[in-house]
Amino acid sequence: MYTSRQRFGLFLGPVLFLLILMLPLPAGLKPEGLKVAAVTILMATWWITEAIPIPATALLPIGLFPALNVMKSGAATAPYANHLIFLFLGGFFIAIAMEKWKLHRRIALHTIRLVGTSSSRIILGFMIATAFLSMWISNTATTMMMMPIGLSVINKTVEHIKKHNVKGIDTTPTQFRFGSALMLGIAYAASIGGVATIIGTPPNTILVGFIEKLYHQQVSFSLWMAFGVPLAVIMLAISWFYLVRFALPPELKTLPGGKEHILQELKELGSITKAERRVLIVFVLVAMAWIIRGFIKLENLMIHDATIAMLGASLLFVIPADFKKGRFLLDWKSAVRAPWDVIILFGGGLSLANAFSVTGLADWIGGRLHILQGMPLIIIIFVVIIVAMLLTEVTSNTATTAMLIPVMAGIAVGMAVHPFGLMIAAAVASSYAFMLPVATPPNAIVFGSKQITIPQMMRVGIVLDIIGSVLITFFLMYVIPLLWGINMHSMPQWLSMLLHP
Repeated sequence: MYTSRQRFGLFLGPVLFLLILMLPLPAGLKPEGLKVAAVTILMATWWITEAIPIPATALLPIGLFPALNVMKSGAATAPYANHLIFLFLGGFFIAIAMEKWKLHRRIALHTIRLVGTSSSRIILGFMIATAFLSMWISNTATTMMMMPIGLSVINKTVEHIKKHNVKGIDTTPTQFRFGSALMLGIAYAASIGGVATIIGTPPNTILVGFIEKLYHQQVSFSLWMAFGVPLAVIMLAISWFYLVRFALPPELKTLPGGKEHILQELKELGSITKAERRVLIVFVLVAMAWIIRGFIKLENLMIHDATIAMLGASLLFVIPADFKKGRFLLDWKSAVRAPWDVIILFGGGLSLANAFSVTGLADWIGGRLHILQGMPLIIIIFVVIIVAMLLTEVTSNTATTAMLIPVMAGIAVGMAVHPFGLMIAAAVASSYAFMLPVATPPNAIVFGSKQITIPQMMRVGIVLDIIGSVLITFFLMYVIPLLWGINMHSMPQWLSMLLHP
């Protein structure tokens, strides 16, 4: 159904677009920069209101930039074929192969079995399994896979309580705390785990693409994991502890039949197949290559993370699952299930970033914001995180990232600080949307389980949003500078050289 919000956005976007084009040219800004600002406002309006499909909005630069004489068609379309898009595409193909042969389900069940069978440990097991899978597979696919397993555990527990007539426990959906905590744990773990790797969630890939496009600086897979994995582990532990100790403590300390149910699920899967084993080998080799590449410092090395991803994906089409039957680990019928809409959205965001750079709009924004130079950086970063979190509660986290990052780059120039701080703040915070079902697909999926209410999600989510804001700020101010060897408070030399060649 087309809502009034969408109708309003459909008309508001073009009106704002035309109004900006008719403005007198601000001092120091090129005409092309004003045109890019107009296109950005149009895209932001349509992204926020979802007036047209989000990926369709991401295609606007291809038509509007050449039409407005901002850049040639080739320059506008080139970012849609950026190598980082192929990094993500390769990751999607590997994830699809894991799903096709149910390897992801086997990994999840073994993780849950190893963690333990008390109510709190079962929730922890589900959260660890979900977070690990979402590092490599889309958050949506991970949640879709984990939710039915979680619901079956909840149903078995409810059956046991009713069968043995356990007193004082309300097993009504939304009132059964164990069920609510388990569903929220799965949703939150999917979002938290995605932050750990570059391919874990679209905002990370968009951020890395922007950094490369704007500054010609590379953030390797291993470099990101050095920051992302500790952040994810700590946030996951805090979220689990808060869920089971304060927000929704489970009614039963020990889960009746919990271990037996997980073992039964594993029994139904049967022994690991040749196809699963081969997909697992490809996955491990690709993950190891991503990590090792970051430590190899060869001047003429042309291998990029995208190279590794596409080599791994190509192997899946070559290695047979059953050679006699002509079945391979991955076929094109399965591969086309990759989320092409997200890939188009990446391209649109990167094209926008390129336009910000070549027209001087990013530098102009930075020049107008020099008044922020006197403010403490830690306060600015915290505010950026809050803004990104609030925005992503009502719009796509990918669109939020694509909108905010170019602006953050400009603000960093105005403050004469390292741009990574503000840009990473916006990207990571856009994945930390815990309050509303509409905020992220994982939230919406578990809300559909009927085990939680919106007020429940808001009560738990707002606390985790606050904790997440503080944790991200701490990591940006004190952890990343140590891990990446950068100073957040000063402009790096390479940026000064780009601004003043």
